[in-house]
Amino acid sequence: MGVEEELLLVHARSGEPLALAGAVLAAADRFGRQQPHDDGAPGHVFEKELQKEQVEFATKPVTEMGELEDEITRCRAEAGRHAASAGARVAALATSPLPARPSLNAGKRYAWLGEQFGLTAQEQLTCGCHVHVSVESDEEGVAVLDRIRPWLSVLTAMSANSPFWQGEDSKYSSYRSRVWNRLPSAGPMDVFGSADRYHEQVRAMLDTGVLRDEGMIYFDARLSATYPTVEVRVADVCLEASTPVLLAALVRALVETAARSWCGGDPPSRVSTDLLRLAAWQASRSGLDGPLLHPETMREAPAVEVVQALYAHVREALVESGDEERVREGIAGLLEGGNGARIQRGLLRTHGTLTSVVTRCARITSGSRA
Repeated sequence: MGVEEELLLVHARSGEPLALAGAVLAAADRFGRQQPHDDGAPGHVFEKELQKEQVEFATKPVTEMGELEDEITRCRAEAGRHAASAGARVAALATSPLPARPSLNAGKRYAWLGEQFGLTAQEQLTCGCHVHVSVESDEEGVAVLDRIRPWLSVLTAMSANSPFWQGEDSKYSSYRSRVWNRLPSAGPMDVFGSADRYHEQVRAMLDTGVLRDEGMIYFDARLSATYPTVEVRVADVCLEASTPVLLAALVRALVETAARSWCGGDPPSRVSTDLLRLAAWQASRSGLDGPLLHPETMREAPAVEVVQALYAHVREALVESGDEERVREGIAGLLEGGNGARIQRGLLRTHGTLTSVVTRCARITSGSRA
């Protein structure tokens, strides 16, 4: 398994987004030339994203959650050092609390996105967290996709870390997910039933010409076009480094639970995509501070009950992987202390300005306390 995180580049004092991805990546390249990997590959894991105000990293594949947390902590620290050399800081914020005028990165693909999707692409300064879990085959992967659909909105609620947009409280916990879902291929999908049908659907979508390539298949969960993995894409980038580890443990357990269900001949839930869209909306609105739609009933229930239902659903897989105690404690801590959205709003109440929110969140990203 592995995790990809997108981080916001901000001014150290004002907290405003800075279009410095090029300079940050140049610093990472210099560092990488000094410390190449054993296989001779560049010694860094950073890439540009759609906007110049963000950078992305991907952890190396790992099997243990402790290794994953070390990887995320290391990558965040390296990103912080490279940003500092360019006169910026990194903040694990899924949207900019302060007003922003994003600028698209250079390149044919990004230019195509800007031309095709117009203001939707121009405004798409959002930072997500993607979790990859390996699967044996595309057939198993699609069986997993079909069976994890109802549970993905719970991950959005747990990770929600984007309450502010263009200087205002959006009234959402994860406004990033609302901005992201403006893109035409984003969101939940129907049950596919087989790998052949999955690939047929992807080809049909590409054949329309609306999308440029397979990387623009922005399903909530998909088969990775690059790795032999299922890629779950519903989470905000999380403020605390421990939270994506919790999410990764839950995603791996969801994948394992779904694969076992498929092997046992159990059919996937046929809950409609329309209801899943409502569940995703409710999760982005409430986060952990209001009702969610329960994945097994599609009726409103307290967030605590829904999160505990997810834990119960995957508990057997967590026990077998050795992750049960970590996940149980992680869930308890998250429910008590709150997700990033609750923390950001608390910082605003305490310190009074969105600039303070950003600068304190940058400290948390670097491993310090606000």
